[in-house]
Amino acid sequence: MKNFWKDFWHRPAGAHEVLALAIPLVISMSSWTLMHFIDRLFLLWHSERALAAALPAGMLSFAIESFFLGIAMYVNTFVAQYYGADRPERIGLAVWQGVWLALISLPLMLLMIPVAPFAFALIGHEPEIQREEVIYFQVLAYGGGAMVISAATSAFFTGRGKVKIVAIVDTLSALTNIVLDYLWIFGYGGFPEWGIAGAAWATVVALWLKTIIYVALIFQHKYRQKYGIVSGMRFDRELFARLVKYGFPSGAQMLLEVGAFTGFIMMVGKLGQRELAATGLAFNVNTVAFIPMMGVGVAVATLVGQRLGENRADLATRGAWTAFYLASIYMAVMAFAYFFTPELFLLPHTAGATPAQLLEIEQLRDLVFVLLRFVALYCFFDMMNAVFVGALKGAGDTRFILFTTLFSASLPVIVTKIGLQLGGGLY
Repeated sequence: MKNFWKDFWHRPAGAHEVLALAIPLVISMSSWTLMHFIDRLFLLWHSERALAAALPAGMLSFAIESFFLGIAMYVNTFVAQYYGADRPERIGLAVWQGVWLALISLPLMLLMIPVAPFAFALIGHEPEIQREEVIYFQVLAYGGGAMVISAATSAFFTGRGKVKIVAIVDTLSALTNIVLDYLWIFGYGGFPEWGIAGAAWATVVALWLKTIIYVALIFQHKYRQKYGIVSGMRFDRELFARLVKYGFPSGAQMLLEVGAFTGFIMMVGKLGQRELAATGLAFNVNTVAFIPMMGVGVAVATLVGQRLGENRADLATRGAWTAFYLASIYMAVMAFAYFFTPELFLLPHTAGATPAQLLEIEQLRDLVFVLLRFVALYCFFDMMNAVFVGALKGAGDTRFILFTTLFSASLPVIVTKIGLQLGGGLY
């Protein structure tokens, strides 16, 4: 047994190599987990209505961006494979194709600003929630392009396995968001009390800050010539077409998943403010388990891409399964906590609340506890999805992911729609 664990840890594509890639990415994703967690926490302290509105508006904004984001994130696979094949001069060119794609997405998000009031009117949530949803969505639209650009530029580091830089930059951006949330939601430091608009503007500023930092980093002198950063700063029709060809299923898969989840949230919103707020609170807690797994997925995609670039499919397979074993331990702990100690996750939400806000939270408490038990039942499968989708993306097999998502994303929405029409409630 001792030799088994020693071999499991030290062998190529073993636990040590997987964790060396995954831990900085998990820290990076966890910083954004913390950001979103505190963002929703502050909104709950501001008002239950703001919390209820932030989830559907934020998800709709993310759904519109997700197609372009999914393709831009596929730059990571290109970079990893070029790096593994010892073709560094192609890496800068691949990154810039993702940036040009992001610039195409930017006007699309801005065009959605005047459409927002009509879109949320069609969804049909309560008028007070609709007003907050429109504000949150319209402000977030200004940050859409930044999210896609930063996904492409950060792939320059993640695809080469230089993930500590990504952890530092994303943490800095998340901390900026948290500070601005505090100032702009509640009106501290001489700023007006912007409420849900303040939360959205804090996110936009943090996203553009992250983008500027990544662009500045890749233009460092040590990268310019070796990786073709300056010479590759052009539109390459052949490589752009390959990015779209292989990244399209990834983008479509992301659009389907996020779109289906958004549709689910919109249907929950029609049940009432309390149900929507409780769902938002439960999913806010769920990010503590789920978002770090996105970091593991990127790590797996990077490791698989690099090993396949070296023509070592055996090590690519081993790395994916090693990540699965390690992630299973983490997710088992989280599932246990969600099911048996859900009250621990609500403690931060009550820490800074006023007596009136405590009463609102108390009214949501029992409902949230039940929802977290549902989360405990499915979060293990969320982890499996993140790990094995990352492995398939690293291998370039995005079509299978897309076809599977066509079924897995649509089924829950259909079942939910039928259940609600038959008079079923939130459960």
